Amino acid sequence: MEGSPEEYVSIFMAWPYANGPLHLGHVAGNCLPADIQYKYERMRGRRVLMLSGSDEHGTPITVTADESGKSPQSVVDENHQAIFESLVKLGCSWNQTADERGVDYGGALYGRTSDPRHHELVQEILLELHGNGYLIQETMEQFCTVGEGGEVRFLPDRYVQGICPACSAEGARGDQCDACGATYEANELREPVSKLNPDVPVEIRETEHLFFRLDLLQPELEAHAADRKSTWKPNVRSMTKNWLNMGLRPRAITRDIEWGVRIPLDDQIWGKKRVYVWFDAVQGYLTCARIWSERIAQSSGAEGEAWRKWWVENGNQRHIYFMGKDNIPFHTIIWPGILMALNNARGDNDRLHLEDNVASNEYLMLSGDQFSTSRKHAVWLPTFLERYDPDTIRYHLTVNMPELHDTDFTWREYVDKVNNELIGTYANYVNRVLTLVSKASVDGKNPILDYPGLEAYPDFMQFIQGKVTSSIESMERQRFKEALRRVMDIAQEGNGFLQRAEPWKYLKADEPEEREKALRPLSAAWHSLRVLSILTHPFMPFQSQRLWEMIGEAGKSSEETWDDALNTDNRPEILPDVEPLFSRLDLDEILKREIESDKVKNQNEPVEGVAYIDFDTFASVELRIGVVESVEDHPNADRLYVVKINEGDDQTRTVCAGLKDHYTKDELDGTHVVFVANLEPRKLRGVMSEGMLLAADDGSGSVRLIRPDGHIKPGSSVR
Repeated sequence: MEGSPEEYVSIFMAWPYANGPLHLGHVAGNCLPADIQYKYERMRGRRVLMLSGSDEHGTPITVTADESGKSPQSVVDENHQAIFESLVKLGCSWNQTADERGVDYGGALYGRTSDPRHHELVQEILLELHGNGYLIQETMEQFCTVGEGGEVRFLPDRYVQGICPACSAEGARGDQCDACGATYEANELREPVSKLNPDVPVEIRETEHLFFRLDLLQPELEAHAADRKSTWKPNVRSMTKNWLNMGLRPRAITRDIEWGVRIPLDDQIWGKKRVYVWFDAVQGYLTCARIWSERIAQSSGAEGEAWRKWWVENGNQRHIYFMGKDNIPFHTIIWPGILMALNNARGDNDRLHLEDNVASNEYLMLSGDQFSTSRKHAVWLPTFLERYDPDTIRYHLTVNMPELHDTDFTWREYVDKVNNELIGTYANYVNRVLTLVSKASVDGKNPILDYPGLEAYPDFMQFIQGKVTSSIESMERQRFKEALRRVMDIAQEGNGFLQRAEPWKYLKADEPEEREKALRPLSAAWHSLRVLSILTHPFMPFQSQRLWEMIGEAGKSSEETWDDALNTDNRPEILPDVEPLFSRLDLDEILKREIESDKVKNQNEPVEGVAYIDFDTFASVELRIGVVESVEDHPNADRLYVVKINEGDDQTRTVCAGLKDHYTKDELDGTHVVFVANLEPRKLRGVMSEGMLLAADDGSGSVRLIRPDGHIKPGSSVR
């Protein structure tokens, strides 16, 4: 539902865990979507507050501290600063605390969970829930390892893996299976192994903990999910439904660890335990708002209770949460459950607002595998920003955003999007307009000052207005890929408009009537650049401002509104200097730079985006010969074929192959191929792929299948 300027809009980004630098998976999953929405809301004139911060507690931080010989606080201090700086360099608005309208219009604050004030506020909420009967003390069984001296080290669930008791998937975490979404108790996981030290036996021992009574809130949470059914994406609805169908159980909110928020109860029982990181981190959305109110808003002359305008229910608020799909239950079940438990014991003047949308993305994959900080399978954001224009990755990740299904990052596709779309369509249109106007100039003066702009071309103006309207509709539903495509349509149509008008034919004409044939369409095109500068700001803020200055506009493009993008048409009397918006990328140079840079850093470290394997792992790959029986177009992917392979003994399998740009169907039909036979099946754009074809890629766009040099029966092993 479309909002109004009077609304108090809150944008929440899932808190990045401070155990290392950000990678592009983080950016695509929640960092970039939150920033796009925040910029957009401000450019609709709304009162918007964006809140997030570094998630800094938990066992992974203590493990890193032990390995590096540093204190946990030192580890998170370094990582927090690095994460914040990367986000700002990416163009995110985390350094924006307010604007000339004052703090009543919000701002942005990137906080941290190690903040002492965050600790105090979490403790207040814990005591409130404890007093309201929503926390109980129970004995639970938990994974642990026992040292030679009998020292017990309890393991967090994420550091234990085994076989899921529900679906039998391997690699399931200690309390939850990512494959099927099931949750379970520690003693239900089969064949548990410690990820910290697989050689040390894992035991289960009893320990006392506080539990949050989620079970008491099941009816309310079911009603809440039903109310959000038309708003939530399919993945959000599905995962939430799975949790509710399994039945909610009390969930532990404390852990045996000494790094985190202290428990404000009997120290003899709880002194060596801390608040469980999940319970601590989700409260950051609220505590960060209060910290912003107390430190930023109050210092600007506002009341220290300014946070209440965004959080305490008044019928005029909207909350949008951005995250990857692994965080869905924490934002549709657990966090709303905490808020409901608080509200159930509060009066009407203190009830907190529940979320309006959980805008969760699927995963951005890397070479078919999930981005991973711990496995170093990633393209790291700090390194990327040292080498490439931040707007280019913002553009690429937006048009490739995993909104409804997993998508894959490759350097080839990144270069293709930048060179062919961002430069070939968008920047090309900008350059054509500015260059043609410059050629028509006399003594540097703007030759289009006396011409009306888009009003002279109603069809072109109506087309642009339609794209503005449809882009707004998409943005209101957090469909960023769709919105940006519609903005890009303006540049595409602008190129067509110039081709039809052919202003270059009349630039040097002496007769005023003839010269007008050049200057009138150029004036309209110039006006369209103003629209583009405004609409592209949430997606590509740096080039937006560069373009704004190149067309001679004063101030900042971010201070304009989407609703008024077509309303004014200012033109400078003297033409500003024109510079290219983007630089063309060379794929070969990029790949060479990535590899050489890695060699300089450390011969034994993997190239960013490449996960090395040992010989035994390689030997476990089963390669076989198959014969292509049929080839069909993939229903949901422009570059994929759906290939049926005869693998011998009357057996067939389906493989999705990205060969559409390189082979026709007839060229593939009946041919022998080499395929990976023991690759775990996975869906590619909705079609289950049961293997992978082997092909060679020379880096220049040529791709050729690997085939045997003669006839051999299907199913033969490749050694």
